[in-house]
Amino acid sequence: MPVMSYGRAFSWLAHAKPDQPAVVHDGRTVTRGQLDRSSNRLARAFAGLGVGAGDLVTLALPNGIGFIEATLATWKLGATPAPISSRLPEAERRALVELANPALVVGAPEPHAGRASVPADHSPDASLDDGPLPDVVPARVRAMTSGGSTGRPKLILDTSPAETDPTVAENGMAVDGSILVAGPLYHAGPFITCWQSLLCGGTAVVMTRFDAAEALRLLSDHAIRWVLFVPTMMQRIWKLPAEQRDAADLSALERVMCTGAPSPAWLKRAWIDWLGPERIYEAYGGTERIAGTLISGTEWLAHPGSVGKPSPERQIVPLRPDGTRCTADEVGELYMLPATGQGSTYAYVGAEADARDGGWESVGDMGWLDADGYLYLADRKTDMIVVGGANVYPAEVEAAIDAHPAVRSSAVIGLPDPDLGQRIHALVDAPGGLDEETLRSHLSEQLVRYKQPRSYEWVSEPLRDDAGKVRRSALRAARLPAESPSP
Repeated sequence: MPVMSYGRAFSWLAHAKPDQPAVVHDGRTVTRGQLDRSSNRLARAFAGLGVGAGDLVTLALPNGIGFIEATLATWKLGATPAPISSRLPEAERRALVELANPALVVGAPEPHAGRASVPADHSPDASLDDGPLPDVVPARVRAMTSGGSTGRPKLILDTSPAETDPTVAENGMAVDGSILVAGPLYHAGPFITCWQSLLCGGTAVVMTRFDAAEALRLLSDHAIRWVLFVPTMMQRIWKLPAEQRDAADLSALERVMCTGAPSPAWLKRAWIDWLGPERIYEAYGGTERIAGTLISGTEWLAHPGSVGKPSPERQIVPLRPDGTRCTADEVGELYMLPATGQGSTYAYVGAEADARDGGWESVGDMGWLDADGYLYLADRKTDMIVVGGANVYPAEVEAAIDAHPAVRSSAVIGLPDPDLGQRIHALVDAPGGLDEETLRSHLSEQLVRYKQPRSYEWVSEPLRDDAGKVRRSALRAARLPAESPSP
């Protein structure tokens, strides 16, 4: 079968099995036929607000059926969805909207001046036609957001067209299979894998927010075959009482994919022992899709700690600061190159790529290749903090702290956390005095919750030198406890 636009592919699946469940959320189920018709009507409503082919549509919606419906409606118009967190403070959301310059904002609690917008509970006019729309292929499949190394947000435009073959399953999934969506749909991993399943006839069971016990129940009750977790989720499930884990029927589960942050070796072994190595996988890559790796649990046991081999089509090499290639087992900054060349998989809005001669690009990770070509991750290049699989840039948090009039300077670092992997720790220089409650209240208006510091330390000297530089690595090293063995 030839490839189809995402909109046409879903309609084809809906025509084939209109009563097949498509999305399950909080006890409500919508079938393929229902979702196809409701997204057609919503697409016509979006078109009436000015959305057309080539436009961006910002989706500030929580996980749920409405998010899925709005995404599909956007694609059916030839437009590109740009999802963001529905819980962003107004200032952060407005900055992202200005950067994206969308034709429509969906889900914002208040209108954006000069832009068409609808609230999260928007319902299109029932008189609008819910029949098929003209077929159009969106030129860009999605536009995800990320913080930049400077603390400013950036948009990552995937340059692939939104088209697929609905008879072919991707990523180890199954045609007409099922997936548990445990993470936020404004993150690339959950967004991409949810739609990989839906667009080959799958049923997506969507969680509003992750809860370990609830995730285990849904995996069991819905006979889920495929799930994506970040290590924090896997750790929280593993720390449930053993009898609770053992009581869950996971016989249908074919693949657990771990990504978003390096998986601790002890945790990977625990899941392999629990479910078997043939069901545990780990993936590494970035939203930019420059390159990536994949490793099964079976392969991991032979190469513990590795995230797999880079594919020949998308190369990864560790480089020294002078640009020369590292030898086997030597840590360097990871540079990547797709077979189609630099800039062929994505484009930034609001940032510049970190590139070297020949088109090799870095997304800021450090790691090494062993003699067999297996990749191992060391750490982020500089200061990025990974909190429960979500990336947090210190400069963005520092900018919000420094915005308080009592603050002279600040520095933000990541410290080890047994649950989240890392926690955000803020060092604050406020000569005139500032209490933690006041600062927390200030930051709640500036930053989404997961970017807010979990701990504070008050210092009495400026944290930056005359050039405005701060040595976060030294600050972090001074606060790390003596290394202890993994659990």
